[in-house]
Amino acid sequence: MAQQELQRGLENRHVQLIAIGGTIGTGLFLGSGKAIQLAGPSIIIAYLIIGIAIFFVMRALGELLLSKAGYQSFTDIAEDYLGPRAAFVTGWTYWFCWIMTAMADVIAVGVYVQYWFDIPQWVPEMICLIILLGLNLLTVKNFGELEFWFALIKVVTILALIGIGIILLVIGFKTDTGIVTVKNIWEHGGIFPHGISGFLLSFQMVVFAFVGVELVGVSAAETSDPEKNIPSAINKIPLRILFFYVGAIIALLCISPWTELSANESPFVKTFSLVGIPIAAGVINFVVLTSAASACNSGMFSTSRILFSLGGNKQAPSFFSKLNKHHVPRNGLLVSTLVLSAGALLSKLIPEQAFGVVTTISAICFIWVWGVLLICHIKYKKTQPELHAKSKFKAPFTPFVNYVVLALFAFILVIMLFADETRPALLLTPLWFVLLYILYTLKKKGTVN
Repeated sequence: MAQQELQRGLENRHVQLIAIGGTIGTGLFLGSGKAIQLAGPSIIIAYLIIGIAIFFVMRALGELLLSKAGYQSFTDIAEDYLGPRAAFVTGWTYWFCWIMTAMADVIAVGVYVQYWFDIPQWVPEMICLIILLGLNLLTVKNFGELEFWFALIKVVTILALIGIGIILLVIGFKTDTGIVTVKNIWEHGGIFPHGISGFLLSFQMVVFAFVGVELVGVSAAETSDPEKNIPSAINKIPLRILFFYVGAIIALLCISPWTELSANESPFVKTFSLVGIPIAAGVINFVVLTSAASACNSGMFSTSRILFSLGGNKQAPSFFSKLNKHHVPRNGLLVSTLVLSAGALLSKLIPEQAFGVVTTISAICFIWVWGVLLICHIKYKKTQPELHAKSKFKAPFTPFVNYVVLALFAFILVIMLFADETRPALLLTPLWFVLLYILYTLKKKGTVN
């Protein structure tokens, strides 16, 4: 049995940086340009609202994970409180979330490498997947080390942006678009330049910016001291949101009016160019490249662990529950990488709009997973009052806040119906849940294994 236990090779610094990496990704570096164009300066408020909601989801997840030592993933929690069908749907949906997200990120790797080298897009994509697969097959510590350095690059970049912004504010630096000032936040059409509609339509991209923050929960089974490391990582999320999202966006908007930023390019590239750093485009392109590779790395890690859990719970073929000599779920890693490589190769034939569809589907499915966690916590508090009473990491303001966040998620899904870009994905995504329902029914009847 020892062979079939995941290795606890993640140290506290790994968990802390995984949590940071989960809160800084392509949604910030790439998606913030589009979000700013939709909402204007009110995007700051959107990040705060969704960030607070995600924090309450994470507190609920933290209490649930620490309530039972055997929990290794969301599926275990869903199985206990919502039954095997919910566990089956949630487990496979979480796998699907990360497959969709990682597909988009590995495609992005190919695009970013073309900035320097005129080679076919699929070449760097496949090289990236092979390297990440090889490192992940060795030990879980390799995953932790990769995320540690990937996250460090992101942190240094945002620190540099905020530091430069403060200096330029103090000296009253003048760019091609005017003087660097906090007045840029409200002097170009106000805080809500496109009204409440633009503000609400930005929520989808903001939600996508936070996907992956719950990865600290998936890694809980592989920490050396979960009772200490998980609460520490989760409690620091609000400060990270304030600093890395709100702080970075405020710096961007002070340096340059939001009207000068484009939805089709990274606002970070634009901002560094405005302050006269000649290699800005190359530097930020490298940062975004590592960010995409980091997200793909996280996707490979999480999908393999979800398949391991599904296999162990007899909700997927049993060969997914096998580990290699390094206590890593090799079969899950290989299958997930194979799916990713097929998606990366096929995606070259799909129009550019496909990226928006993929990220929207990913955001919708993540909302499902987060919602299931909140519902599980409501049932946990109601049916296991003794566990809640002795918990050292109680989620605050429950169950009231759970219902508030669930209502917010439902509201965001309704908003997606009113945007041309998100409506097709929203209407297509239910087909995934229908497919899972059919598969589970066939499985119960013994038609499929």
